[in-house]
Amino acid sequence: MPIFSSAEVNHMRLHVLSTRQFKTTSIAMYIGIPLSQATVTSTALNVHVWRRGNSHFPETKRFLERLDDLYGAGFGYDLIKRGDNQIIVLRMDVVDDVYVGGTKTPLLHEVLQFLAATVFSPALENGVFRSSYVTSEKETLRKRIERIINNKIQYAAERCIAEMCKDEPYRLSPLGRVEDLDRIDAAGLYDAYRKLLMNASIDLYIAGNTTLQDVLPTVEKLFQNDRRETIGYRSVPVQTRDVQEREVVEQLDVNQGKLNIGLRANVVYGDDDYPAALVYNGILGAFPHSKLFINVREKESLAYYASSRYDGHKGIIMIQTGIEIANKEKAERIIRRQLEDIRQGNITDDELAKTKAMIVNNLHEMDDSAYDLIGYHFNAVLSNRMRTKQELIDAVQQVDKSKVVEIARQVQLDTIYFLRDSVREVPAEA
Repeated sequence: MPIFSSAEVNHMRLHVLSTRQFKTTSIAMYIGIPLSQATVTSTALNVHVWRRGNSHFPETKRFLERLDDLYGAGFGYDLIKRGDNQIIVLRMDVVDDVYVGGTKTPLLHEVLQFLAATVFSPALENGVFRSSYVTSEKETLRKRIERIINNKIQYAAERCIAEMCKDEPYRLSPLGRVEDLDRIDAAGLYDAYRKLLMNASIDLYIAGNTTLQDVLPTVEKLFQNDRRETIGYRSVPVQTRDVQEREVVEQLDVNQGKLNIGLRANVVYGDDDYPAALVYNGILGAFPHSKLFINVREKESLAYYASSRYDGHKGIIMIQTGIEIANKEKAERIIRRQLEDIRQGNITDDELAKTKAMIVNNLHEMDDSAYDLIGYHFNAVLSNRMRTKQELIDAVQQVDKSKVVEIARQVQLDTIYFLRDSVREVPAEA
């Protein structure tokens, strides 16, 4: 796996992957702050406004045309949650100069200039954000948040997290809250923007046919800002707590029930036990051979889908199933049985071997995507635990059944969330 070279510049972290594997240069910028109800919505709205224009190209039409000028450079953004952090991710890609030739200024320089202006020099009027952009993007964000309810799988997953973590920042969606939008105006959002850039952890990634030494002067020149220090992510060890299992039932106009179960694994990315937690989740529900898929979906035909997802930055596992509403109790019983089977060591050699092979294969597939390589390195930055791909592969291969059982016995079932129709009585199971 290629190695990133890193340096601090203008109170940001710069990471460069020098490779000729790809025909494009990929750029990613991570801007992260702790999740907070006070800032979650303004942070989400900020990136929506940034995409409308910058000081060089303040009109949205010209802003987008500039990307075409740069040989069709790509520009995208996302809002993600990693542990108790809300993170803006900006991505750009541009063809390597060797394939176009004849440009007066290197394309990478032009793209970095575009990105720097978008983040540090947005389009303004009267010293604050353009009010028309703010008004328009508030509606865009409002609709984006409200659309979640139409995707019942996503809605159930977020509601289970909100209930499970109701007293923790992790309950918040990285998209923010609809109820905050009416209170935000152009001046207030610009003030929030300035505070965001002063207090955020900022990591800039460049992966392509270049080197750290080549891009360092360019980044230092273009990414000028008023930051006073380089801010890192705070690594907070998981605090094992007394969990009181509880159940939440929500009623909506649905034809299919969504049974989600939140587990506290109490292991995070930076822990030595992280590889074993990966294997545990793989055996439980991450793959087609996993216990949830085989026993809930295939053998019993109880679920349209059945899987588990592990957030290694928060240390929780979310089980997700789509079931007939009448089958809720039976499905829950079988899910509990899978959890208990792993606790008791009822794991076949085949399950263990297939799980390790799938994890290792997924890790190898990262080499085919610059953004996957960037994302893997950022996980290390976020968790303050540098672990090469090969080190993680070796650690996964060393996990045995007893280690998986050890993880299983510290996993705590926290919240059962069931989304069902508006009928109050569940019909008796056949």
